[in-house]
Amino acid sequence: MVLKNRELSWLSFNERVLQESMDEKVPVIERIRFLGIYSNNMDEFFRVRVANVKRMISLKKNAVAGFKGTANELLEEIRHIVMVQQKDFEASYKQLVEVLARNDIFQLHEDKLNAMQKQELTNYFHQDLKHAIVPIILNEETPFPKLHDKSIYLAVRLQTAVKSKVFYALIEIPPNYDRFYIIENQDKHYFILIDDIIRLNLESIFSIFDFVSLEAYTFKFTRDAELNLDDDISVSFYEKIEKSLKLRKKGEPVRFVYDQRMPSDLKNYLLKALNLKAGTNAIPGGRHHNFKDFGSFPSFGKQELKYDLMPPVSHPDLINKRSLLKAIFEKDILLHFPYQRFDYVVDILREAAIDPKVKSIKINIYRVARDSQIINALINAVSNGKEVVVIFELQARFDEENNMYWSERLREHGAQVIYGVQGLKVHSKLISIQRISKGKSQFISFIGTGNFHEKTAKIYTDLGLFTTNEDICQEVRKVFRLLENNIERGVYKHLLVSPFNNRRKINAFIQREIEWAKKGLNARIQIKINNLVDAKIIEKLYAASSAGVKIRLIVRGVCCLVPGVKGMSENIEVISIVDRFLEHTRFMIFDNNGNPTYVITSADLMERNLDRRVEVGTTIFDPSIQQELKTIFELYWSDNQKARVIDKKQKNKYRKVGESDVLIQAQREMYRYYANKLI
Repeated sequence: MVLKNRELSWLSFNERVLQESMDEKVPVIERIRFLGIYSNNMDEFFRVRVANVKRMISLKKNAVAGFKGTANELLEEIRHIVMVQQKDFEASYKQLVEVLARNDIFQLHEDKLNAMQKQELTNYFHQDLKHAIVPIILNEETPFPKLHDKSIYLAVRLQTAVKSKVFYALIEIPPNYDRFYIIENQDKHYFILIDDIIRLNLESIFSIFDFVSLEAYTFKFTRDAELNLDDDISVSFYEKIEKSLKLRKKGEPVRFVYDQRMPSDLKNYLLKALNLKAGTNAIPGGRHHNFKDFGSFPSFGKQELKYDLMPPVSHPDLINKRSLLKAIFEKDILLHFPYQRFDYVVDILREAAIDPKVKSIKINIYRVARDSQIINALINAVSNGKEVVVIFELQARFDEENNMYWSERLREHGAQVIYGVQGLKVHSKLISIQRISKGKSQFISFIGTGNFHEKTAKIYTDLGLFTTNEDICQEVRKVFRLLENNIERGVYKHLLVSPFNNRRKINAFIQREIEWAKKGLNARIQIKINNLVDAKIIEKLYAASSAGVKIRLIVRGVCCLVPGVKGMSENIEVISIVDRFLEHTRFMIFDNNGNPTYVITSADLMERNLDRRVEVGTTIFDPSIQQELKTIFELYWSDNQKARVIDKKQKNKYRKVGESDVLIQAQREMYRYYANKLI
């Protein structure tokens, strides 16, 4: 069976993000911000995936899925691709600085300032920034300092006048300062990174030394971010996470990114101190690093250099409703973020918090915003005497501390907080609200594809179903009993629940299409997903293709399936869309000879999501919502502006557009679709 290696496919995905920074149809400030997204993605890739490859090497595990070579050779291939992309990255940034200049936005460097600019920046340094600068002199007698892998550093090389002695120092760029300092001058706008403001004042920082040369070069490094939880049963799960977070800060370094102009003696000194090797671990780059900060690049009040505004619209069935809960009892509601308002989810929880008939609210949380309105609504519900049960997943990677903070706030206010299921990460997105009306229980359930996170709901596309369907609501209650009791498995007819029946149901849906195809009848599968990695599901899709099932896949990120292989996957087409919103919706349509089954889910098609996590999807029964899902897929599939064709080589070629073709950008068309529903 042919598979594409997961790590190499991920790098192909991040290349699509980098492509957005080079797309002249994208506004220049947004292009700059895509460089920030690319950089942040790459940091996480090294912290998680490359760290895993290095562990494979240390454990002498040479077999690598989807790669003809050893783990060592895979690491070399990763480095080669990263180096190529790094050159594209630097070229893109250089071009974008030129485009900014044509729009009267200029980047300043410390060696190219006029007298007034130099005076302003020197004053700023001495009055404000200087107090946050803590230079560390490096020598053999003092242990090398513990560095933070989310920070950027200036490595300083000093050469003294006496005996021409060379020594080194480190300066951490203060993390609590805005990375960009802005100077306005009439209609012209100037920005300088605080890295360069520090460079401008190096002589002041090291004034006690008599030096003949003084140079500073930026570098950053990345640590292994894996959490290692011990098996001590006397320690609570909360305490294990807390302990592991401290150990993460001491994880093994896996990458060193440095200014390629850095002198070799300084570079080698740092590599040795960080226990890294030149070559595999060292990535030469440009003058500045931690471009993730460019994800919040200032707009300088120039809306014309940003995306046009696309404020989320109202749902036509929820406009001017005095009670959102009653509206849901009238009909199922599908919300599509960020095209439609995420506020509805918060508003429904707020209404439930004060509704005298509501007795309980149950929710499972994977990630929330730092100033979460969802949590505030739950605390309000507790204050109003409701039973509030929150299943909080502490192991949401890189959000552990935020989740620990909010879980403690909920506990302090009287909510029942449960830390998931032993051995399984809870990744589902569920709400269950119980009302008592005329002596009978009524239930409202929410099943979503994305997190209860107000900030990401503005930039991630996700689906969320509010339903009072009795069968679905009872099965959602079963999932919560499982999460609360950690013992009750339950039988699910309408829900797809990992790790219990999700894989089996998806296989059955695919097999059903195979049977239709063998009979010469309509057989088609359409899936929109974030990642397609699971080898068994891919093998089943290959079997469906071989049987004649037409398969269309929209995969945002990693795709280990290889389409277009004769005799195996020639009936499979795959595209990937990267645009202003991060595509995060997960849903599937199985044609079933003209009587389609529609499913939305929290699960990607990965082994971990199918076998080692609690994930929940649901069959959609409402005909109008089924039609909406069909429309969503068709709109995305018709994209010829942001869709890249995923082929055997994953070269990220844009779809070809003929002279007579109508230009379709799916996300814009999707927004118009929902806006037109209100007319």
